[in-house]
Amino acid sequence: MNADIPPATAPAHRYSTRLPATPHGARFARHCAIGQLLAWGWAPDTDASRTAALLVAELAANAITHGRHRGRQFRLTLTLYPADPTLRIEVTDARPERRPPTPGTLPPVEPDAESGRGLVLVEVLSTHWGTAGGDPYTKTVWCEVALK
Repeated sequence: MNADIPPATAPAHRYSTRLPATPHGARFARHCAIGQLLAWGWAPDTDASRTAALLVAELAANAITHGRHRGRQFRLTLTLYPADPTLRIEVTDARPERRPPTPGTLPPVEPDAESGRGLVLVEVLSTHWGTAGGDPYTKTVWCEVALK
């Protein structure tokens, strides 16, 4: 799926916030997602909410690990498309030159590796994912998850 193609249905809800590119900021991104989903009708103890929170946590962790630029924040954007229902998660960071592998090309992770599983989880748990660059100063890693 091309990130530049608009979805077939208009979003009903959108939430966006800037957070510090620190472990605290990544943890807060997860809490923001859980709270926003609750406000939109998905209780924290549902599979949909847990999956969305995990995806937010992984993308935010990657933003602070691989996309951090001193003095810059990252942005979390959540967009709910109620017709399906689908949640689009976008995390924008300040390192456009550091793009992850493209969907379907992730290298295998060694069983004893201590890291490297984040995007594998994103690929497995989301319906679509990818990257987009809106300007020369940022990149966005996004994914979509069904909330059924």
